[in-house]
Amino acid sequence: MPTTHVYLDHAATTPVRPEVLDAMLPYLGSQSFGNPSSSHRFGRAARAGLEQARREVAAALGAEPNQIIFTSGGTEADNLAVVGSALAARDRGQPMVACVSAIEHKAVLAAAHHVVHLGGQEVILPVGSDGVLDFDALDRALSERPAVVSVMWVNNEVGVVQPVKAIADRCCDAGCAFHTDAVQAFGKEPVSVTDFECTFLTISGHKIGAPKGIGALVVKDRKAVEAIIHGGGQQFGIRPGTENVAGAVALGRAAQLAVEEREAESARLSQLRDDLVARLRAAVPDIHVAVESSARAVNIVSVSVPGAESEAMLMHLDLAGVAVSGGSACSTGAVEPSHVLLAMGMPRELALGTLRFSLGHDSTVADIERAADVFPGVVSKVRKLSEVLGRA
Repeated sequence: MPTTHVYLDHAATTPVRPEVLDAMLPYLGSQSFGNPSSSHRFGRAARAGLEQARREVAAALGAEPNQIIFTSGGTEADNLAVVGSALAARDRGQPMVACVSAIEHKAVLAAAHHVVHLGGQEVILPVGSDGVLDFDALDRALSERPAVVSVMWVNNEVGVVQPVKAIADRCCDAGCAFHTDAVQAFGKEPVSVTDFECTFLTISGHKIGAPKGIGALVVKDRKAVEAIIHGGGQQFGIRPGTENVAGAVALGRAAQLAVEEREAESARLSQLRDDLVARLRAAVPDIHVAVESSARAVNIVSVSVPGAESEAMLMHLDLAGVAVSGGSACSTGAVEPSHVLLAMGMPRELALGTLRFSLGHDSTVADIERAADVFPGVVSKVRKLSEVLGRA
């Protein structure tokens, strides 16, 4: 068994930061446990914590507090933006058309498909081999006045950074709602809703050192969205239900830290990323690194290895004490290659041999060195196994 364990899967989830845990603990125990909708002192204490968290998240994103809708995570926020926009369009007597890129997270793609189930349409926008959205296709789609366009800021699998401001400007000019999933961008890119014309923006707590089960959707225009769950009217009726106060407090603190540390942390992670790529390429020269010529995230490296399947490499890396993922953690167990890689035109065989290394707050030079040290042995072992099985 390995004596050193290296975690390089921060795009899947991050450990809860100690500062975040300290902030949320009073709302998990007996100190501030009340229902924030209750009028007594216990409820008021919970409400105070919730509203403080709302202000913190808003400040971190350049939004107003009344534009922050807490959700159970990125998936719910994405669904609220996409499906909720389509329902709002239907209420206005307009077509329910959801326009999304081909490399969106499955939360957005599945939400767009649900719009079809509701009687609407979905439009899938292509990307180039560099992962960047096809603007001609976007312009054609906008001429049909869709209810919403959703394009993720930073792709969770390959790390390509989309020109969201240019996309948002086109949507604004066309009078169309624009949503961006900024789950992987927040804390790495300078994310502020004052910098561009977005209608909705999604973040998720467990990508920035908060626990799983909490996220937020920025809603700049409440008329552009209809609730997709129904209940007691909390959060302006857009997302009813008793709020996750401890989770919201954790998200508020994590968001503060993400903004305070972003510049220095992005520079550090960028150096680690480049060092990792150089070491991996030196160890296995024929690897393919995705979107290397595009603007890309400081913490995500997608590597495709000819002649080696990702599932086998993942197993052997794990045995060697190195945790990474095969493309997207949300596709674990799938026998098909990543839809993101296929949409970018990568051959199926190469896509099946893709690993994602993703760095985070606790990543170190030693982690990079350890991963690069074990990588060539793992690749060699898996390639030899593939050759044997191929001859059998």
